[in-house]
Amino acid sequence: MNNPINLPPLSVSILGVEPLDEFTREIADFVHHMIMKRPNMGPDAKVEVEAKLGVLRDRNTGNRIALPVLVETILAPEIELRFESNMSAIQHKHFNTNLNELKRISSEPSHPASPLQYKHVKLVDSFYHSDNPHEREKIRVTREEKSGAVVEVTKKKRLGDLNIYSPKRSADWRVSVSLEVPVPHPVGTPTHTRRKNRICYSHEEFNIDLTQVVSTASPNAPPEILHELEVEIARPAFLLSTASKRGDPNVSEHQRSAFDELIRSFVNNARILVKNASEGWQ
Repeated sequence: MNNPINLPPLSVSILGVEPLDEFTREIADFVHHMIMKRPNMGPDAKVEVEAKLGVLRDRNTGNRIALPVLVETILAPEIELRFESNMSAIQHKHFNTNLNELKRISSEPSHPASPLQYKHVKLVDSFYHSDNPHEREKIRVTREEKSGAVVEVTKKKRLGDLNIYSPKRSADWRVSVSLEVPVPHPVGTPTHTRRKNRICYSHEEFNIDLTQVVSTASPNAPPEILHELEVEIARPAFLLSTASKRGDPNVSEHQRSAFDELIRSFVNNARILVKNASEGWQ
């Protein structure tokens, strides 16, 4: 006799296939569109895709937005709001402790996923006006804090943002797509500087950066201290390769779906970080 309490094996749907995850697909479509329609800024320009944790605020009141939705929601680009990525020092310590613990247990043989890698870097960014007065983007010179060696000289062009509101969590998040373009070292005096004390956790195709930023607008101005957390796709060349093959009928199914799988894992990592955010956002 069959036990009525035992659930028999179920199909995922009446068609035997799982319906499309519209949330992840929307983010994948957005990132893919930004990549394929990006301006030609030379062969050395790198595409940067990152998800940054923060709070979505009303531009008028400064309060966190409150929308009539129950779960995380992608907002239309035309909604007027402000995204603030700064968190408190307590929140920074919370993530630092949790990520360090995850790195420790991920190195154990019984851990189900591949281990996290870790490095601690201290950098100084100096920002200069572009030689072109019509360009808003500043030139960034990044140096190692200890040696002063130049790491890179770039100009960052933002291509687009998607804001995700998470009413059940303490933080929201934003997906950004940008171009980082190598440029010659500028001359003159920087407009401002940022010192970055960064802990970079790397896992498979992603970097998770936990950063304390000390920003100085002028020699006599008091420094501003910020704390930020972001997850970034680690290999821009691999990202572009998968994007170019998305939906291509002339390549294998594995190659066609690689871009969507990459974005799915990217979104999952962002969601896990948001889920583990505690109180303490500024």
